Amino acid sequence: MYRNLRDYIAVLEAAGELARVTAPVDPVEEIAEITDRVSKQPGGGKALLFENTGTGFPVLTNMMGSDRRIALALGTGSLDGIAARIRQLLGGLTAPKEQLWDKLRMLPLLGEMSRWFPRVRRGRGDCQQVVLAGEAADLGKLPILKCWPWDGGRFVTLPLVHTVDPDTGARNVGMYRMQVMGADRTGMHWHRHKTGARHYEACKRRGERMLVSVCLGGDPAYTYAATAPMPDNMDEYLLAGFLRQRPVELVRCLTNGLLVPADCDFVIEGYVDPAEEKTVEGPFGDHTGFYSLEDRYPVFHVTAITHRRDAVYPATIVGVPPQEDAYIAKATERIFLEPIRFALQPEVADMYLPGEGVAHNLAVVCIRASYPGQAFKTAGALWGAGQMMFNKLMLVADTTDDIRDPRVLARLLRGVRVPDDLMRARGPLDVLDHATATPGAGGKLAVDATGAAGEAPGADGDAASRVDPGIAGATVDGRFAAEWCAVIVRCPVGEAVDAGALAARYAGTGVKYIVLADPATEGLTPGELVWFVAGNCDPGRDIREEGGLLVVDGRSKVPGAPGMPARWPNVVTSAAGTIALVDRRWPEYGLSPLIESPSRRYRELLRAGGAQVGEKSDG
Repeated sequence: MYRNLRDYIAVLEAAGELARVTAPVDPVEEIAEITDRVSKQPGGGKALLFENTGTGFPVLTNMMGSDRRIALALGTGSLDGIAARIRQLLGGLTAPKEQLWDKLRMLPLLGEMSRWFPRVRRGRGDCQQVVLAGEAADLGKLPILKCWPWDGGRFVTLPLVHTVDPDTGARNVGMYRMQVMGADRTGMHWHRHKTGARHYEACKRRGERMLVSVCLGGDPAYTYAATAPMPDNMDEYLLAGFLRQRPVELVRCLTNGLLVPADCDFVIEGYVDPAEEKTVEGPFGDHTGFYSLEDRYPVFHVTAITHRRDAVYPATIVGVPPQEDAYIAKATERIFLEPIRFALQPEVADMYLPGEGVAHNLAVVCIRASYPGQAFKTAGALWGAGQMMFNKLMLVADTTDDIRDPRVLARLLRGVRVPDDLMRARGPLDVLDHATATPGAGGKLAVDATGAAGEAPGADGDAASRVDPGIAGATVDGRFAAEWCAVIVRCPVGEAVDAGALAARYAGTGVKYIVLADPATEGLTPGELVWFVAGNCDPGRDIREEGGLLVVDGRSKVPGAPGMPARWPNVVTSAAGTIALVDRRWPEYGLSPLIESPSRRYRELLRAGGAQVGEKSDG
């Protein structure tokens, strides 16, 4: 695999997957706007190496933001190759071994597995070629990005956060954004469900400081492993070793003794004091496409910064999909399908997490159904498994067709019977889900499409478009009626809608799904409309079954209204001034021809306020 991040950069460049930007660029908003334009190109554009950042370090973005680059990052020609290795491994470990010869044949496999375990080496690693301690350990020397205009500050966006369970000594490597609060302080944004938060609570009970080290760069397999949904207390560097097919070499940090990869680009050493009052962190333009708003999180104190002499600062930007994280999620689909099938759901044949669902909002699961109710059993089991507990909308199908094909999904949805094929639940949701009135918990909906394999008729689009929805100021978009049996009714935010009366108006048209959306969504692509609606609805509150139709209220909500969240975030977009700056400077970047800013469309979705709707703002 890769000896370091520059080794990976060389491979990207040789493969035509890298663009170098030599012009001076500002880590405050400019790099993010350039990256957003490139990453939203068909296929994910190219990785970008910004060589002149006003610091001593270049910045690499979008390094895994395409099918080809995520495969290259994980050292394979295709993600299916990794899935096949896992399938072979699990098959070898679980096959019956009745004869001595069968058991002896396992020895090479066990020997190979032993080579994946991380190893500790003596002395310093390349990540410690330069040591900054005391006042020299200044985060301001790094090209840390501020991505969006209402972000609370600069954020480290690809940190590999190392913590240790004080009770067991087990290591965890997670990815939790870090807002810079000063030269030697950041926030530590770990959610209550995360392993880092559990380690924090354990240290708090014991009255101990929590040692933390944060790595950046190195072999890109480390970055992927930190995002992967690994079982609790299983070492992420074991997964990285499996992907690399050689062990991760670890060295000890200089001020806290934690173990980190020797070939990383940067190591930020320090601690979190659980006895210290938490700090206000945020807002942050998040992967949901909306701002996550201010909240209180622990403070990370820096005791030293070490780095390679030729260090490259890796960063990612998140916001309205698609972004780089969609390709990382795609890798997780392929890599973890076999373990899900092995340990939890043997009937699962495929799983698809559409990018528009930002990992948690939407899931399509293909099973091999053999009895009634199996789809609902599968949904319930998946909702109880690891990070799948955050999913809120799941379609379960039984088909040999590709569930990633929109035409297949449209056919399946046309065949669904409302309400017979629906199952509701309530449970945990992602803390970043802004639509639920109770943070971290809300409604879930599963749709059983296992009986919808045959062709079902669409709706009459012309007839559906002529229906008067009976809502003041509403317009009807019937473009999706024939294929999806769906109409979009755009109506003002906060306008009361009688779902039963609305469904009755569409009786007999063949329409099954009525989707309410903001008037400003008219300029969005179909995929962007799915993102907006899925993000803005709580299935328990906003999806109603009426007269054999499903009415989905995917509009923005009025914060503080009965049954609504107390706060509502704005959509993530670049500032108008940043868009104009990048337009003007585009020829300097060497990325011609000009790529238009996606934020021009998204700015139509903004409501009064800043990161939070209704708050005072100077943005």
